[in-house]
Amino acid sequence: MTEKNNNNKKENPNKLNFNSYWIYGLIIFMILSINLFNVMNNNTEVITPVKFEQMAKKGEISKVEVINKSVAHVWIKEDRQKSHKHIAENTFNFEQPHYSFELGDIGSFDDKVKEINSDQILIDPIYQTRTNWTGQIFSWLLPLLLLIGLWVFFMRRMTGGQGGPGGQIFSIGKSKATLFDKDAKVNVTFKDVAGLEEAKEEVMEVVDFLKNPKKYTALGGKIPKGVLLVGPPGTGKTLLAKAVAGEADVPFFSMSGSDFVEMFVGVGASRVRDVFKQAREKAPCIIFIDEIDAIGRARGKGAVQGGNDERENTLNQLLVEMDGFASDKGVIIMAATNRPDVLDNALLRPGRFDRQIGIDRPDLKGRREIFDVHLRNIKIAPGVNAEVLAEMTPGFAGADIANICNEAALVAARNDKKAVDLDDFNYALDRVIGGLEKKNKIISPKEKEIIAYHEAGHAVCGWFLEHASPLVKVTIVPRGIGTLGYAQYLPKEEYITRTEALKDRMCMTLGGRAAEKIVFDKISTGAQSDLDQVTKMAYSMIAIYGMNDKVGNVSFHAMSQDQFSKPYSDDTATLIDNEVRNLIEEQYLRSQNLLKKYRNELNTLANQLLEKEVILKSDLELLIGKRPWDDEEVIAAESATDSDISTPSSDARPVEDQPDSASLDKE
Repeated sequence: MTEKNNNNKKENPNKLNFNSYWIYGLIIFMILSINLFNVMNNNTEVITPVKFEQMAKKGEISKVEVINKSVAHVWIKEDRQKSHKHIAENTFNFEQPHYSFELGDIGSFDDKVKEINSDQILIDPIYQTRTNWTGQIFSWLLPLLLLIGLWVFFMRRMTGGQGGPGGQIFSIGKSKATLFDKDAKVNVTFKDVAGLEEAKEEVMEVVDFLKNPKKYTALGGKIPKGVLLVGPPGTGKTLLAKAVAGEADVPFFSMSGSDFVEMFVGVGASRVRDVFKQAREKAPCIIFIDEIDAIGRARGKGAVQGGNDERENTLNQLLVEMDGFASDKGVIIMAATNRPDVLDNALLRPGRFDRQIGIDRPDLKGRREIFDVHLRNIKIAPGVNAEVLAEMTPGFAGADIANICNEAALVAARNDKKAVDLDDFNYALDRVIGGLEKKNKIISPKEKEIIAYHEAGHAVCGWFLEHASPLVKVTIVPRGIGTLGYAQYLPKEEYITRTEALKDRMCMTLGGRAAEKIVFDKISTGAQSDLDQVTKMAYSMIAIYGMNDKVGNVSFHAMSQDQFSKPYSDDTATLIDNEVRNLIEEQYLRSQNLLKKYRNELNTLANQLLEKEVILKSDLELLIGKRPWDDEEVIAAESATDSDISTPSSDARPVEDQPDSASLDKE
């Protein structure tokens, strides 16, 4: 029956719907029509008192009516009407006067009548008092109708009935959830989600339960009430939820955590109640809340004493609706966040979000599958395959890969190519990592020489250090904002990192400044990004990973999240600062000694950079020989899966503290 009604709506898109404004318009139209009809059928001619006096003295007037002592209506005798052209040309009924005129002073009119009737009675005025009900009704009814119409108009605007984005004062507590059902189907399916096999299996079980509930209930199983998708930005949490909406044959409510947030007290809780009320009416169904950390933050942190926290009230209502005393079955909650550490513990307990699905950055196989999905819609040239592109992008999330594919297609179109080749993908990769190429940036020869030796210092240190990641590319082409060059590495597949490896990476990162000191005996601001990464790495090694004998096996990472107090004493803080400086200075001297040992290689590489501006790994092998550690590590490095293309310090600091990009040396 519903489908039939929907088809009728589609077949009659121009069908007019009843509107309350039509009633007001019809009343006004009728009043105006009546008045207009009276005006159009009024053939009475207006004359002057002098002309009236002339007609009276001739004996032509049969009747005079004085209305409200202000207007006189005059009728002409029937036998004298032919001599009046005005009367002969128009049709008059019995009640309609032939002439009318304004009296002015009623006393003067009476004197004039007595004067006319001095010899004989020629006219005998009839004095009447009349009330113009139509005019009076129209005079007060029309403004009233206009006021009512304006009031209804603005009230409907405020409640969202007209005009869409009005103030919505009276519907502010209504849910803003978007409903996807059979009439509004999502076209994304699990085939469009790649690189998330484990996560797909978890959510597919939820979809399968909704389709075949007896399969699980027959064995006494219960589907989880809530599923929380957790992972870094761009890894596909929202995409996975879209696939669930596309695959599940049940209503799907989608909304953001910020949709519950409002400046008015009680609005958030009201919206939570409303969305669950709608969900229960359509159960079984799924409610998806994106970025749930907007309302799910732990209670009691940062609250104003004595004040009312609207966010906490909203969270309390959400907790009750998910698993309260009167909670209902048939409503499954899905949510996504990239900050699970800030969520309230009551929200994460079993019975609410029973299942937490971690969605991490894809490995080599996952990246290949993601490239396969995005390359379907791109016309690629021979030689381009997902395997090669996946090896070029370790540490990239699904959103990064989609961005690279789109950039490559745009570059190929800009160059009027018929297909997207590998050079376009290389350019897109540089564009994403380093930023837009600054072709018109003027750099003096002296500055260019400093940049070349800086980048060559990174490359040489990384080439001859055992635990450094293999180099892929070195360039001194200016990119982005303030980026004068960068070195790109291919990290090895590592899940734990030893102290020796972290020290090698620090040494390699400091190689740029060390090269400047050795060659020019001066330093520049170009190492700012390197120093920032090295400082974070050193503090992480000492204060988080316990890699220092004097500080000991302690970790202050979890406790150091409170910005108002330190989890250690001032003496410990001084000790940590001193050990950080000693560690960085030790690796800085090590970088200088290494570059002095390979000074010829440093000069050769810097001169080649000044000439070609871009050097690849194959060029380095021709210039300074094969990397001493290639026989042991290159094969493992080329199959890197979960590290970032970066100056490799990602394993030596909290994940959220370091950018997921290549080493960018900024001026």
